[in-house]
Amino acid sequence: MLFSKKKELPRRAGTLMHITSLPSEGGVGTLGAAAYRFVDFLHASGQTVWQMLPVGSAGFGGSPYQSASAFAGDPLLIDLDELVQREMLCTEALPHDAGLRGDALREAKERALRVSYARCGEKARAQVEAFAAGHPWLEDWTLFSALKARYQGAAWQDWPEEYARRSPAALARLKEEAAEETGYHAYVQWLFGRQWARLKRYANERGVKLFGDMPIYASEDSADCWAHPELFQLDEKGRPTHVAGVPPDYFSADGQRWGNPLYDWKALKKTRYGWWVERMRQNAERFDIVRIDHFIGFANYYSIPVTSPTARVGEWIKGPGRPLFAEVEKRTPGLSIVAEDLGVVSPRVRRLIRRCGYPGMHVLEFAFGGGDGNPNNPAEYEENSVVYTGTHDNDTLCGFLEHADENTLADVRRHYPGAADLPGALIGSLMESRAYMAIVPMQDWLRLGGDARMNTPGTVGDFNWTWRMDADADLAALAPQIRAQLEKTGRLIKEETR
Repeated sequence: MLFSKKKELPRRAGTLMHITSLPSEGGVGTLGAAAYRFVDFLHASGQTVWQMLPVGSAGFGGSPYQSASAFAGDPLLIDLDELVQREMLCTEALPHDAGLRGDALREAKERALRVSYARCGEKARAQVEAFAAGHPWLEDWTLFSALKARYQGAAWQDWPEEYARRSPAALARLKEEAAEETGYHAYVQWLFGRQWARLKRYANERGVKLFGDMPIYASEDSADCWAHPELFQLDEKGRPTHVAGVPPDYFSADGQRWGNPLYDWKALKKTRYGWWVERMRQNAERFDIVRIDHFIGFANYYSIPVTSPTARVGEWIKGPGRPLFAEVEKRTPGLSIVAEDLGVVSPRVRRLIRRCGYPGMHVLEFAFGGGDGNPNNPAEYEENSVVYTGTHDNDTLCGFLEHADENTLADVRRHYPGAADLPGALIGSLMESRAYMAIVPMQDWLRLGGDARMNTPGTVGDFNWTWRMDADADLAALAPQIRAQLEKTGRLIKEETR
């Protein structure tokens, strides 16, 4: 079991900061120079964890939690400047409009990457082939991408039947007809993998672990559902019969209907959970630690009939439980897993987490207004847990305090009497807690207000997922302040033991 022994629980601290939020002249943060400077900031401040959001292609509304692949990296994160430096791209091909955002930015970046592919030589193409041989998911992704382009982005269920049903003859023909297109998509993933490996090596050499985030569910219109429809609850046309979500609660009278197709866990069990094992192997390649989103769904998942427009109609069904993670641990050794156990934590969920030995999560912003004994209060944290001031779905700490109702704010002041700097006091209590890992969003380190919030659940708009850190943020001044706090609270790990 991971994280089950005392010696495996050094007191750590880190920052939640998605790559896209790094400062950049190109409209979105990348795996380029700003990412290396951020690692330097973490190292200088004594932090040993960089947590980020999912790194697949962002889907509907720009959400990184809705991707067309559970495996492929987002081309938007590729650093074009490095390609110029390595003479894999000419300066003239770079996007020159720093104001590009959204689809326009993605299209401009794709044009540049296609120029790079067109000029890559035999040596690079041989390396792409070697990369493809070591990543079995890549062929399905390149074919899916080629068909997406051919049919103007139509959902895979709407493609001609021979492609939607993956006729072997049709796919063999496609490989010949679209060799250049599939080659391009393989080249992009090779570039992504290469730049990622370089950044990870740099971070690890400086004692910084990369902490990834993996959504539990795959998107309906994804290479995963197209390539493995038998592993999902789909009808004969490839449409979901039941979808994921959570039932009505105090915050939502209709619950949340996420719309992702549910897994056919019986079918997955027959394969020894092969698709999941491969997915975890890919995550192990990219990250040192992985948070599995909505971990409670492995104990019990909420099943909503696809005909229901809301989550009012649905039922809890027993999930795969411990056998899935026994296979993952057996076949993917060395990957540290964190269980996102926020939500309805039933006894079955608690048993599963206890049997797996994974740390769960607590969010400080949830600690107030509910009376004593709240598990999100720092005084209640267990050692084997990862704790946050807030996650990507919460308001910033300053925004939370500004917008809190009178009762909640009174409860905050009751817990932190006389605190002149409330945000600082809250962060301090997180660091002083028993939890072995404390994570603070970058916005909270910088004391930013609610306009720097990353996401507001249940909303779609240009304001979600778009926060960028100011290039003028004084990290050089911030680093020693954080370092002093980590030393004071026993979270400053010695260089030789990081």
